[in-house]
Amino acid sequence: MPAFVSSPRTVFGSHKVTTDEIVDDIRSHHNEHPRLTAVLRVVGNCGVRTRHFSRPLASPTVSGTAGVHERTQAAFDDAVAMSEQAATAALDAAGLTAQDIDAIVTTHSTGWAVPNLDVHLIARLGLRPTVRRVALTTVACAGGVQSLIRASDLVAARPDSKVLVVAAEVLSTSYNHCATTMESMIYKALFADAAGAVVVTGAPLTSGLAIEDSFEHTLPDSLDRYRGRLDASGMHFDSTKQAPSTAAAVLPSLMDWLGPQPVDFAVIHPGSHRIISDTAQALGLDADKTRHSVDTLTDEGNMGAASIFRVLERTHAAPPADGSHGTAVAFGPGFVTAGLRCHWQA
Repeated sequence: MPAFVSSPRTVFGSHKVTTDEIVDDIRSHHNEHPRLTAVLRVVGNCGVRTRHFSRPLASPTVSGTAGVHERTQAAFDDAVAMSEQAATAALDAAGLTAQDIDAIVTTHSTGWAVPNLDVHLIARLGLRPTVRRVALTTVACAGGVQSLIRASDLVAARPDSKVLVVAAEVLSTSYNHCATTMESMIYKALFADAAGAVVVTGAPLTSGLAIEDSFEHTLPDSLDRYRGRLDASGMHFDSTKQAPSTAAAVLPSLMDWLGPQPVDFAVIHPGSHRIISDTAQALGLDADKTRHSVDTLTDEGNMGAASIFRVLERTHAAPPADGSHGTAVAFGPGFVTAGLRCHWQA
């Protein structure tokens, strides 16, 4: 039996930042960088026009000089606040209260905290103390789809369960002028802050995805493709030159799993334009059928695990036909892939 995903709700960081503002900030902090002209050109062409940060660009925990403790605490505090808003809105959209929820799945990788997001939200939302918990803390960009996989597993085990899924990332914590590689400069422009939430159930509460099966894949010998790194100045995100093309290396395995059934729509994690276009090409989808991912990247950037909920939210605004066959796919550090085989339930 399928697991049904309710209409999602997304909450953005409260400070909109343009790419022009980021270009100016990089220029002012790195005016002696030996590759400054190339850096500014690549940042300007990254495909993101605007994004939202949970704190102003000039704040100590973004482009300032705050250390690891202050940055980490600010990132987690902001993630909890956005998550509470997104979860409350998702419960309202599904016609549920916090007391109706039997389990919570959270995904959050930016801002170290023990206890993590799941426990904080139980108190913030007023969930029952007996709710089951799954806390994903290192999945990052793949976390949106990965959390839906874990939620569908919980529903499969207990079909009457109502599972709240919450994803939050404050990727502006990695906006750090101590990092000066080309990759770190690109991530300054690519990353953003947001939280997203849905409810997964054994019977549909709203229109949306109906999950039929799931796919998980870890690419061998790929630990360094995308990775987080922590030092005294804060959290950093690193990658290799192989990273942009890595999704294409995994897509044959995804296509083998999906099988011959044509895909009518796709919810693709907007990690970059290259990731979107490589995935769309493998799935045989034209630009119109990937516009929700492209528009999300352009207008809101890569919000990590929360991105998939924003793409899905856009999909709800212009939904596929009832019964259309689709997939959701996201990629994350190491190189991991999480996928769903699904259809649209009107």
